[in-house]
Amino acid sequence: MNRPRTVDVRARLLLLEPGSSLLLAMILLATAMATMTTMTASADDTPSPDGDRLVLEGGAEVFGEIVKRTGASIWIDVGPQVLEFRLADVAEVVDVDGGTTKAGGFSGGIFSTAEDLPERSPLEQAERLGPTVVKVATPGGLGSGVIVHPDGYAVTNAHVVQGETALRATVWLPEADGSTVRTTIEDVELVAINNHYDLALVRIPHPEGVPFDFAPLERADELEPGQPIFAIGNPLGLEQTLTEGVVSTRTRQMDGLTYIQIDVAINPGNSGGPLFNARGEVVGITNMGILSMESLNFAIPARYVKDFLLNRSAFAYDESNPNSGHRYHLPPTRRRDGVPSQLLTGPAQRAQDRPASTSPDSPDSPDPRGSSR
Repeated sequence: MNRPRTVDVRARLLLLEPGSSLLLAMILLATAMATMTTMTASADDTPSPDGDRLVLEGGAEVFGEIVKRTGASIWIDVGPQVLEFRLADVAEVVDVDGGTTKAGGFSGGIFSTAEDLPERSPLEQAERLGPTVVKVATPGGLGSGVIVHPDGYAVTNAHVVQGETALRATVWLPEADGSTVRTTIEDVELVAINNHYDLALVRIPHPEGVPFDFAPLERADELEPGQPIFAIGNPLGLEQTLTEGVVSTRTRQMDGLTYIQIDVAINPGNSGGPLFNARGEVVGITNMGILSMESLNFAIPARYVKDFLLNRSAFAYDESNPNSGHRYHLPPTRRRDGVPSQLLTGPAQRAQDRPASTSPDSPDSPDPRGSSR
């Protein structure tokens, strides 16, 4: 027989430490009221409230739906009301949707967007998004990139890979215990490159043949001056470095394009790395800064990234086309077999270069004493 599921409020209250505030008891009561009408599928089912869960520092648990997050607070809907908690008072947050609610799917088969992502602090986002950021290295230098598709497609700057085909990527693969394993992958493929946007698309094969973690692109162009943002990259090779700041302006015009001007610290090696908002969406790709100035840096807006990815076939890399980067020709082959002749210098070289028909006694030979005049 089916029976209504109830929550033992007394058992929950026993979790409170001595001296806990009356507010926590009220929260638990509100949670119980919100779940009492839920029906179980069988009388043998163990009562376990559905939805998101907060574990407070005192040991109490709050069930409901997380509706908003900031760097300092979190809001959860428990039914009768929406409650706000300081993150400093929360020991653990369990989000049943994993922060990817109402996934928008892949646009053009290569990148994704998402809806209703909760806002999180940079600390939380770094843990979630760190494995999506990669280091891109070439014989001429290094930069950063971000994986936008589980098959290993990653976006970086064109100037990071310009003129290079021997690409190498360093990735951080997540483990079951929450840690990551640093892995270097050699056979990275250059897929497309757009010098005007300063964007490039590469494909990184997974060493175990499984999908990569990936980051969604911003669904709507909603950046505003003063909005909190953060970047993850590899400045000067210092891997997985996070810097944060705000949007200075979203409409800085240079060379016919508009860039996002930011005060986030950007240095050589950050090029090609992602710029995230508080929801964990890629809002831009960092590409340049003015080294002689402070907090004067720029990023390519996500709308340009989407256009590049949707039309990537127009910018497909062709190794036989010299306009697609440098093509190094093979050295000329030797015309004769055997040991190369000795390199002659000085008088011996001049003697070898002298025409065979010319001799010191020949009338056509110049007078070694010079002119009599």
